[in-house]
Amino acid sequence: MRRTAVSAAALTGALVLAGCGSDAPADLSVSAAYMPQPVSDSMAAGFLTIANEGGTAAELTSVTSDIGEVTVHETVDSAMREATGLAVPAHGELVLESGGSHLMFEQLKRRPRQGETVSVELRFAGADPVTVEMPVESATYTPHSGH
Repeated sequence: MRRTAVSAAALTGALVLAGCGSDAPADLSVSAAYMPQPVSDSMAAGFLTIANEGGTAAELTSVTSDIGEVTVHETVDSAMREATGLAVPAHGELVLESGGSHLMFEQLKRRPRQGETVSVELRFAGADPVTVEMPVESATYTPHSGH
């Protein structure tokens, strides 16, 4: 009888611990967002960091903006390619930075200028969309931290 009670208590404790935080929803925030002023009338890049404080991973699946088409790109072995999605791990972050994964704006309807902001909506599998106001920096801007 004592062995059964101890086993039941251990099983209950394990089930309670298994539920703690393991399936908490993704909790996303964005920082260090910017777009270097485009040097071309048709293309631009965007960079940012997406942090996930939640217990469930999310995946960046698409991005929209009123200034043109936006795709997510990744750099693999020095080659840039369009990505169908990028993971935002639970309790981790996804960094979109120059020379790595980034946003690519194409077929621009207007050419953003330094000092303006560009609105983008980030869409995710596993989390609600996030709207970001991305400041346009100088074409040679290099962030101090976060990228």
